[in-house]
Amino acid sequence: MDSILEFLSNIQWWQWIIIGIIIVAIRDIFFQRRHTISHNFPVVGHLRYLLESIGPEMRQYFVANNREELPFNRIERGWIYASAKKENNYEGFGTDRDIYAHQHIFINNAMMPYKVEDNNPSAKDKSFVPCAKVMGAFNKRKRPYRPASIINVSAMSFGSLSAKAIESLNKGVKIADAYHNTGEGGLSPYHSNGGDVVFHFGTGYFGVRAKDGGFSMEKMKKLVEDNPFIRAIEVKLSQGAKPGKGGVLPGKKITKEIAEIRGVVVGKTVLSPPNHKAFSSVPELVDFIEDIAKETGLPVGIKAAIGKLDQWEELAQIMAKENRGPDFIAIDGGEGGTGAAPPSFADHVSLPWIYGFSDVYKLFQKHDLTERVVFIGSGKLGFPAKAAMAFAMGVDCINVAREAMMSIGCIQAQICHTNRCPAGVATQSKWLQNGINVPLKSERLAQYFKTFKKEVMEITHAAGYEHPCQFNMNDIEMNVDDHNLTKNFDQTFRYQKTPVAFSGMQDLKICKFLGGVKANKSD
Repeated sequence: MDSILEFLSNIQWWQWIIIGIIIVAIRDIFFQRRHTISHNFPVVGHLRYLLESIGPEMRQYFVANNREELPFNRIERGWIYASAKKENNYEGFGTDRDIYAHQHIFINNAMMPYKVEDNNPSAKDKSFVPCAKVMGAFNKRKRPYRPASIINVSAMSFGSLSAKAIESLNKGVKIADAYHNTGEGGLSPYHSNGGDVVFHFGTGYFGVRAKDGGFSMEKMKKLVEDNPFIRAIEVKLSQGAKPGKGGVLPGKKITKEIAEIRGVVVGKTVLSPPNHKAFSSVPELVDFIEDIAKETGLPVGIKAAIGKLDQWEELAQIMAKENRGPDFIAIDGGEGGTGAAPPSFADHVSLPWIYGFSDVYKLFQKHDLTERVVFIGSGKLGFPAKAAMAFAMGVDCINVAREAMMSIGCIQAQICHTNRCPAGVATQSKWLQNGINVPLKSERLAQYFKTFKKEVMEITHAAGYEHPCQFNMNDIEMNVDDHNLTKNFDQTFRYQKTPVAFSGMQDLKICKFLGGVKANKSD
C-alpha cells in the first residue's frame, strides 16, 4: 500500500492531466454510445458540446448587434436597466435604429406642446398617471377599482418566479402605486407586502381549488375577505405563450411551500388543463363572471390571447344585450411571455398583440362596448413609444412581465423553465435567490415604473395632450406591412382543404391500424 501511495505521489501535475485525458478517451471509445461526436472524436468532441452550451451567451455579449436580439435587444434591456437604477438612459448622436424598417413607430408631435400648469398633479408628481377608466363602474360592482398607475406587473406566479422576486415586485408596486397580478399560482405571502393585487387564476384554480380540482366559490370569498388588498379578479382563458395549451410547472420547482399554496404534490410536475371546469361556453363564462362579482363585490375580468373571433363576437353580443359581463379585458400577444412553451406554440399560435388587440377592439367598438370595458395590453409594451401606440389603439392600462423581471435583475438568460436562473428571479434555488436584495430590487422596479410613466407623460405632452388616454389613431404612424395586407392561405394558394373525417380521439385510440408500441399492447 505504501509503495502505491509513493508511486502516486511521484506523478507530476501534468502527468495527471494526461492520465485524465486517457481515461476520458477510453470512456468515449469503449463505454459511451449516446453521443456519436465524442465517440468518433474522443476528448476533442467534448469541446463541441461546451461551445454549444455557451453559444447563446457568446452571441448575446460579443456577436449580436445592439438592435438584433430577440425577444428584447440590448438597447431595450439597457434602457430598462438604466431606468431602474435611475441612471442616464439617453442616447447620444442620434438613433441607431433603422427608422425606415417596417412597423417602425412614429408619434406625431404637436406644434405647441401641452402646457402643464402649476396646479396640475403632473407638475407636482411627474409619475402620476392613473388609469382613465374605473373597473366595475358600468356594472355597478360593490368595490370598483381605478388603477393608480397605467403600468402594472403582469401575471407571473410564485413558483415560476422565486419568493424574493415576487416580494421585490410587490414591494415595488406599493412604492410606485401600481398593482401586482398574482399569476395563476395562487396568492402567496410574498404578494402580501402592501401593494394592490389582482388575483388571477386559470384552469388549475390554484388558491381557489376545490378537492376535485375545480373552482371553489367559498375559497374565493374567503380569500377576498381575508385579503382586502385584492382589488380585482382575473380569469385566464389563455396566454400569449401557449394559447389553448395548459400551463406546466416542473416538479423540480415545486417546494413544500408552493405545494401548500397551490394544493398540489411536492416535487411532482403540475399540468394545468387547457379547458376550464367551471364553464364550457361563452354564456356560461358570463354567468361565472357575474357570480364571482356578486359574491366578492370586486371587478372581474378576463385575459386571453387572440385568434378566432367568433366567440368574441358572441361575448360582445351577450354584453350588449344583457348589460353584464367582464369589467376588464387583458389582451395578451402571441409574442409570448414568461411562460415556457413548445416552439410550435410560441412561434405560431395566436396573433401578435397589435393584430389581436385591434381585432377585438374593433369588434367591441361595433357593439358600443368600449366605454364600459377597461382594456389592458400585455405584450412587450413596457417602453414609452410602444405605450403611446397602445393608448392610441384603445388600451387603458399596460401590464408588463419580462420588463418587470429585467428591472429586478433578469439578464434574459432564457432558461426560466430549468430552475437554473442565474439572476435568482425564476428559480426556487435558495442559493441563487440569495443574490436578490429585496429592498434594492423593489426600489428598482418602482424606479422603472416611475421613469416609464414620466417619459410617457413627456411624449403625451409633446403630442398636445394631458393624459395618454387622449391619444388617437391619427397620432401614430407606422411603416406599413400591416395586418390588412396579409391574406388567408385559401387566397394565397387558391384552394380549400378537404375536411378530414373525425369522430373523436377515442376512435383513433381503438383503431386496429394504429401504429406504435403502446398500440400493440392490450390495456
